[in-house]
Amino acid sequence: MQKIDLRSDTASRPTAAMRWAMLTAEVGDDMLGEDPTVNRLEAQMAELFGKDAAVFACSGTQSNQMAVRVHCRPGDELLINESGHIANFEAGSPAALSGVTVRTIAAPRGLLDVDHLQDKIRPDNQHFCPTRLVCLENTTNMGGGAAYSLDQMQRVSRWARSHSIKMHLDGARLFNAIVARGYSAQQVGECFDTISVCFSKGLGCPMGSMLVGNAADVAAARRARKMFGGALRQAGMVASAAIYALEKHVDRLQLDHDNAALFAGTIADIPGIILDPETVETNIVFFDVDPAYGTAAQLIAALREVDVLVGSQGRQRIRAVTHLDVSRDDIERAARILRQCMENGICDRTGTSGGAYDTQSVALRK
Repeated sequence: MQKIDLRSDTASRPTAAMRWAMLTAEVGDDMLGEDPTVNRLEAQMAELFGKDAAVFACSGTQSNQMAVRVHCRPGDELLINESGHIANFEAGSPAALSGVTVRTIAAPRGLLDVDHLQDKIRPDNQHFCPTRLVCLENTTNMGGGAAYSLDQMQRVSRWARSHSIKMHLDGARLFNAIVARGYSAQQVGECFDTISVCFSKGLGCPMGSMLVGNAADVAAARRARKMFGGALRQAGMVASAAIYALEKHVDRLQLDHDNAALFAGTIADIPGIILDPETVETNIVFFDVDPAYGTAAQLIAALREVDVLVGSQGRQRIRAVTHLDVSRDDIERAARILRQCMENGICDRTGTSGGAYDTQSVALRK
């Protein structure tokens, strides 16, 4: 049986039609501004979000860090939720690449609001680093795929601009939020100075991200891209995959959301699994293993032996992410296997994965 990979939507692979689009893409030298497919994608994304310009980047980390470089100077500070990707999963890049301090703030499910931010601006005093930037994340990764409402983004944007603070959106899964919440890309664009969007997650591309903003900011970001080693040549092949995804893979994100909801609803009543299905909004499902039954690592090992892959988020917490390579049948089978693993036991008396489960591994693959 083929593996069911729920570790991340980055596990998605280009479809045959996307591969054909890549094979037949018209290319040129992007560093010289002569790759027609990259130019088309950048213009398409700028228009979609109501911005002047856009610049193609290798990854979401790179496009986020280009934005940090544009908006901040060494010694400045950015504000972000304590679970935000820029703060936790980008290898300390704000400090290493731009000399920027990251100040983390707690907020439910990673969704910052004005109440969380309004007393966090540093005084205009030589002892403190200036507060220059607010970074939101939509959807929130470690917040379980929660999506901002348009009202909340607009509130934070008005507050930040009233204090002359710039706004950046880490929109790695922004199209998931757009599909789930029903607002437009242009409405999102109005709330932020820059927006980073990934193509390599729910949209199913092999790589690539985009940073959109005004002409001056994008020009500065393009220079930062070069500085960070991200200058591109014949990038039209991967840009063509993004164009295809924008045309074919956005609306289908609702299927991923439906599959995530199905998975959450199916496993929520399994003894030893702790999960509130109502918290699942998009394509990310977090659940906990009751310590009385074992640990996340033990359940992950048990599932791996029968070709279901999920990710660890701590001693008891597990993350599962749906995407275009995971069908409804896959979700139903994964949920059934998880139930069998928990019922058979995921640890023996020594606390290692196995026990009764090991004798069931062949049956569980069915």
